[in-house]
Amino acid sequence: MSNYSVITSDFVSVSITNSGNQMTCVERRFQKGITIDDFKGKLELLTGGSPSTMSVEVYDKNDKLVCKLNEGSRLLGSYPIEDGMRIHVVDNFARQEEDLSNVEKFEISEEEYAKRSDTVKAFLEKNRLGKYNDEEMKRREEEKKKEQEAEEASARLCKIGDRCEVYVPNQPKRRATIMYVGKPDFKEGWWIGVKYDEPLGKNDGSVSGKRYFECAPKYGGFVKPTHVKVGDFPEEDYDLDEEI
Repeated sequence: MSNYSVITSDFVSVSITNSGNQMTCVERRFQKGITIDDFKGKLELLTGGSPSTMSVEVYDKNDKLVCKLNEGSRLLGSYPIEDGMRIHVVDNFARQEEDLSNVEKFEISEEEYAKRSDTVKAFLEKNRLGKYNDEEMKRREEEKKKEQEAEEASARLCKIGDRCEVYVPNQPKRRATIMYVGKPDFKEGWWIGVKYDEPLGKNDGSVSGKRYFECAPKYGGFVKPTHVKVGDFPEEDYDLDEEI
């Protein structure tokens, strides 16, 4: 049990400021019977600072430093705190980050970096890992080539005007009409532009200011060819215009 006791009234009303936002000041009322550790926990909710890195200072009405609340087990009321005083929270962690932002960064040229033996690049080269493994890189290139060939083959099965169903992973299947087949500017590879039967799309057939086809807003979308199944998929009657 603590040797300190509350020497004034049970509650104290103070203003709270913090180093992260000097212009903000809030008024709060606290029980004097709580410990400084508990008090810091309440200050965390008000200022966002971590109790483990914050410093708490007490200022009187003349803005003169009265004391610092630095003993975690001591009671708040055992410090000479009175109504109207100001509690200032200093976020030491944020201050450290601010100080580090001014530290001059260490830079090294590509030539000097390549000569060093204690770098990640040197480790990868020595152990033939990643891009320094010719066999691994060849295997990746072959897989990528096969994926591109499969994507192109799927794209060539799609014709403008064809009806289709779109199967995007983790999304419900949607019926649509194919409006575009090709390689757009916004992403690499083959893409299929579709006009959905329902307003479940993301655009009106244009992306980043370039138009690929015409449709109403929210009816257009672009999907990978492997997510499109061409077939006899007539439009369903969704009764979108029905009045209730």
